[in-house]
Amino acid sequence: MTRSAAAVRCSFPEDRTLPQAAIFWFTGLSGAGKTTLAEAVRARLELEGQRMLILDGDRVRETFHRNLGFTPEDIRENNRLIAELCSRERDDYDAILVPIISPFRESRADARKRLAPAFYEVHVCASLETVEARDVKGLYAKARRGQTGSMIGQRGGVPYEPPERPELAIDTAAESETASADRLFSFVLARLPKAANPV
Repeated sequence: MTRSAAAVRCSFPEDRTLPQAAIFWFTGLSGAGKTTLAEAVRARLELEGQRMLILDGDRVRETFHRNLGFTPEDIRENNRLIAELCSRERDDYDAILVPIISPFRESRADARKRLAPAFYEVHVCASLETVEARDVKGLYAKARRGQTGSMIGQRGGVPYEPPERPELAIDTAAESETASADRLFSFVLARLPKAANPV
């Protein structure tokens, strides 16, 4: 990731002042479609010449935070560390998309405080029944068989606290993937920072 950031930096003239990236902090249950939407929007924005970074919760945890489990304390620490990573990387990108479950309102409020003013909470919502039926990673089936602990949002598991006032809410059970991606693309594009000294 650091090498990628350095390569992007080298492609811009030294006299160009780059504003800090806008942060789009996705939240929603596993299987709601956060990463799918983030990847679709990143591809479209890169075609527009935007410098994009995705900090996917699963990939960040596997790469940097393997020592953390899934207790509420570990989840809060993982979210805090992801916010720190956003802060370190935001000088090199136009936008950072952060698709993570982020189940606690307090953690999301802390991320907002750390990453303001260009911080946008995106609630990718789908009911527990919907995500259990999708079960894209097979995790809900494992939880039902007792092969893992409960999933976030399931009875007996870590509770999921939906956002009260997200800047954008996308109900992936009610609208198609294409319609959801179109809305997210428009939302992100309208909030990207402008270079202070464009070339």
